[in-house]
Amino acid sequence: MKNVFSFFIIVLFISCTHSKKAVNYTTTKDGSRTVLKGIINRSIIENDTTFKWFKENMKYGMPDAAAVEAFKNKQDEFSLIVFGGTWCEDTQNLWPRFFQLIDKSGFPEKKIQLITVDLKKHTINNLHSQFAIQNVPTFIVMHKGKEIGRVVEYGTMGDITKELGAIVNGIR
Repeated sequence: MKNVFSFFIIVLFISCTHSKKAVNYTTTKDGSRTVLKGIINRSIIENDTTFKWFKENMKYGMPDAAAVEAFKNKQDEFSLIVFGGTWCEDTQNLWPRFFQLIDKSGFPEKKIQLITVDLKKHTINNLHSQFAIQNVPTFIVMHKGKEIGRVVEYGTMGDITKELGAIVNGIR
């Protein structure tokens, strides 16, 4: 029930704008690190030179081919909620891998909600608690308003694209 309620909170944020995804975040500095906390979109990370790790890490690796096909074939059946920390090395490595999968599959970014956490792994509206976020990044696959699977950090296989593809392939 909590996940359905939280999903509706996120949908409310998304629906607040027509042409661009709603964003609601704060920015703080922790030494040399820039910490975003809240709901963001890809362009914030991609276009801010503070986060040069995003474009640099997009150059490496390729998404799993079966995952690309799963995302293409079932894109109308699921959405994604993705938690991460702009300060977190795992997020810096894995968000670009994730977006390689999104780009290669043509999965609509409007069906992805990016949520950033602070150094304590807290975010706005207590979403970190609602989704039981312990580590970042966490990739959550939603189907019909319910969580059907998640990949935390590097996952169990070490290839988040393969694991996400397997979750999506399991949608019936």
